Amino acid sequence: MNLLILGRGKTGSLVAEVARERRHHVRVLAAAENPNGAALTPGNLSGIDAIIDFTTPAAVIANAEASIRAGKNLVIGTTGWHRELPRLRELVLAANTGLLYGSNFSVGVNLFFEVAQAAARALQFEYSGQIFERHHALKKDAPSGTALTLQKLIQEAGNRELDIVSFREGDVVGMHEVVLNSANDRLYLCHDSKSRRGFADGAVRAAEWLAGKHGFFDFRDIWKQL
Repeated sequence: MNLLILGRGKTGSLVAEVARERRHHVRVLAAAENPNGAALTPGNLSGIDAIIDFTTPAAVIANAEASIRAGKNLVIGTTGWHRELPRLRELVLAANTGLLYGSNFSVGVNLFFEVAQAAARALQFEYSGQIFERHHALKKDAPSGTALTLQKLIQEAGNRELDIVSFREGDVVGMHEVVLNSANDRLYLCHDSKSRRGFADGAVRAAEWLAGKHGFFDFRDIWKQL
């Protein structure tokens, strides 16, 4: 595939590396080369099969709109933009393109979602709980998209919303914890990312899965098909 990677940050650079390892042809655009999605024109995107966005919450909507207008399939790994999700869904469906987004592209994290959702049943048996998340000091959004997804899944399964406590420190890749506490015992659930490679590998595989498809997809719903 011919892939265009948006973002030269740590994760975006790793996505490009993994894509090349998987024998794709790769172009990379930094934020300075693509202000407000200006570089994402039909002419510039000629020959591109899919776009993978790992930029910032401030940039992702303009990038998505330009990609949709150009009729290109898009994978969004950036978080912090989900208030615009219903509008982007409408644009994608109207343009008959494909968009796949996710709060986290790690297979381990998506397994963790399922474990946390199962454990949330404890909230029906006099347990209380909290969600804790830690990321590097430069992360733009708080709480993280992963923590918000955890909160939503646990609320659906346990019929109670848990508070999220966020920490921004050092170069932490990403740690998410769910603590469920009762008078009798305490459950600790934790996912600790050792590197960003899990996110990068999942994003590239997502672009491969999206090839030839039209529609609006959540990585959490399709990751087992990769």
